[in-house]
Amino acid sequence: MKEHVHVVGVAGVGMNPLAQILHHQGFRVSGSDRFLDQGRRLPVLDQLEDLGIELGPQDGSALTADTEAVVISTAIEADNPERVRAAELGIPVVHRATMLARFANAGRCIAIAGTAGKTTTTGMTGWLLDELGHNPTVVNGAGLVNWRTDASPGNVRPGGDTWVVEADESDRSFLRFEPDWAVITNLAADHFDLLETIALFREFAGRVKTGIICTPDTARQLAPLPEHLRIVHPETGPLPLNLLGHHNLENAQNAIALCTALGADPDELRAALPGFRGIERRLEELTPPGADIRVFDDYGHNPGKIAAAWRAVAEAVPGRVFGVWRPHGYGPLRNNLDAFAETFHQARRPNDPLFLLPVFYVGGTADDSVNSSHLAAMLDHVRVCESYAEIESAIRAEMQPGDAVVYMGARDPDLPLAARSMAK
Repeated sequence: MKEHVHVVGVAGVGMNPLAQILHHQGFRVSGSDRFLDQGRRLPVLDQLEDLGIELGPQDGSALTADTEAVVISTAIEADNPERVRAAELGIPVVHRATMLARFANAGRCIAIAGTAGKTTTTGMTGWLLDELGHNPTVVNGAGLVNWRTDASPGNVRPGGDTWVVEADESDRSFLRFEPDWAVITNLAADHFDLLETIALFREFAGRVKTGIICTPDTARQLAPLPEHLRIVHPETGPLPLNLLGHHNLENAQNAIALCTALGADPDELRAALPGFRGIERRLEELTPPGADIRVFDDYGHNPGKIAAAWRAVAEAVPGRVFGVWRPHGYGPLRNNLDAFAETFHQARRPNDPLFLLPVFYVGGTADDSVNSSHLAAMLDHVRVCESYAEIESAIRAEMQPGDAVVYMGARDPDLPLAARSMAK
């Protein structure tokens, strides 16, 4: 009988790829999710079920004395019914990064980290290595447009012993990995202030065995780095990339440098790069080529990502950019309120409207003393709306040919659905 592993919150961006990897590694995998309990059949849940992953209510009923482990993320609180039931049965509760690291550290682990750009860089690296015949195993936080199908989210590629994984610093879980090579895309205040962020990435760098790809500026922030490491700075300059934004050029430069360090031919990498079609919800264009009004869906949830997305769209269209943003948590909004205000002030042109939604909230004990209205009060030409339908109606009444709409935010599954409604 196959060993049984249960994944809590299986629809999550970090959890559904782990469930897929466990399945491909030969485990019997079950999963639960609050959206399933609410009767919301997100597409990823259907895809996981079609793969053979058993889905059920988040009440502990899937757990038995024969269950080998219950896998959770940092977001799963101690009183979750699945964790309570696991404790009653003596089942080990394992963090998702610990489980993934068990597989990746046993092979040739390539970890992609950084405040911004790690998902796209992970996808580019995995896709390029695949195109050049290196057969990587790829585990990413979002699906590759090249790999996404109706049957698959496109964020996992089962392969050989080279593991290309996105390593997340937000809960310090990237310290579970022991990479042979790593990319550190950039460092900025996000989940932690800048000094704490730098200290955390120094600790991560100390776990890398061979080398790190990073810019000279990032290397200076991290100094002193361990003497045994090879520090490789990506080459600057243009690349044949079919994605918007200077930030995506930097992602591609990092991916090319990493693949070259792993033994790939630089000329073959450049020849393959134009075929990369991007990452789901990373400035993903939802309207067809040549559309009079362009609609984009982006994961932008911190100041740097929001600025990069807004400026990339502004450079690509002759008209205005209508921005829609939903803060993904009270803590991040409160901790970075001034930075968010400065970002929207600097990135927007005078006539670019901004629409804000209430903070995405799924319950718990969060401090809600700072909300979207506080941010709106610090900005001009901004409107707080209670629903996506209200925003869509308002934008449709104003937009003209040459304009663009960019939806930005993390965690809320309704956000990409609203972007797709607008694109229609």
